[in-house]
Amino acid sequence: MDTRTCSLVPHTQLRHPLTGAVDALASSFVTSYAGVVAFLAVADEGSFSRAGVRLGIGRSAVSRSVQKLETQLNARLLQRTTRSTSLTREGELFYANCQPGVERIMHALEAMRELRGGPPRGHLRIQSAVSFGRTVITPLLHGFRQRYPDITLELVLNDLPADYATDRIDVSFRDGSMEDSDIVARKLIPMQMVVCASPAYVKAHGMPQNFDDLDQHLCINFRSASGRVKEWHFRAGGTLHKHLPQAQYTFNDMDLIVESVLQDQGIAQLPSYLVHDLLQSRKLLACLAGYAPDKDGHYLCYPSRKQLPDRTRAFIDYIFEHTHLMGQASPPVLASITAA
Repeated sequence: MDTRTCSLVPHTQLRHPLTGAVDALASSFVTSYAGVVAFLAVADEGSFSRAGVRLGIGRSAVSRSVQKLETQLNARLLQRTTRSTSLTREGELFYANCQPGVERIMHALEAMRELRGGPPRGHLRIQSAVSFGRTVITPLLHGFRQRYPDITLELVLNDLPADYATDRIDVSFRDGSMEDSDIVARKLIPMQMVVCASPAYVKAHGMPQNFDDLDQHLCINFRSASGRVKEWHFRAGGTLHKHLPQAQYTFNDMDLIVESVLQDQGIAQLPSYLVHDLLQSRKLLACLAGYAPDKDGHYLCYPSRKQLPDRTRAFIDYIFEHTHLMGQASPPVLASITAA
């Protein structure tokens, strides 16, 4: 008879065959999730007090949670002074590793809540370029809130590209397409750039006949949030031409440029959403309409998640529903305005 021996291996040894090995899930259990969330809130807000307001708890509770976490990790994560709170090198590494995971947990919790049904609810943080947000997006927010009263909105006006993770941005509006492959960019409306002058300026200085004439005119340039002065774009013979005229004035605010043009101080290339009504009323005149570029657009952008929260999807649908009805100026319309 063939006899075989069978040794029983303790259950704990089956789970941890190597002596001294530590189960990652078990070891992480002792690290307080509340401490991680408190740490992330302090890092985002730059202050224990503001982190407490965001989390709905007191400053001392936030501080205790972070101190407990630092004790468990045996590492200082935050550098505290009487005037500021900043991340240590260890804190920067811990933040970079934890933030995406906590965000995924939050999305999972939101998805489970939304399975219960009911109208969309929650908070949306939106970022837009300053002039576009003020002129196009802000007028639409009241109607959206009337339709979805359980959704609260926060609009951040900033000409810099959105940092979706760090700034907790749900939806942003940008000019031009996004190069980030993790971002969905959907064209909202055409971006028609129009060279504009006031009737009094045209009477005094004439109107440029082609973009080479711009150097003979009083031009007003726009400096973007990146610090670069924005070039003027034209399309001729199917080719895009870029021109940076000498400027009498340079501003980092489109609304200031519009005001200066209205006050007969010079000519400027401006987005049609800012000047459409002024062109229709003949308070401004369109120059070089035949050279207007027609390939750019204003884009609605959001992180490419397969399962968007209901509130985000509702906002996106609402914006597209209302902006496609907007009377944006097109090249033929501008040509007719100029010739009128």
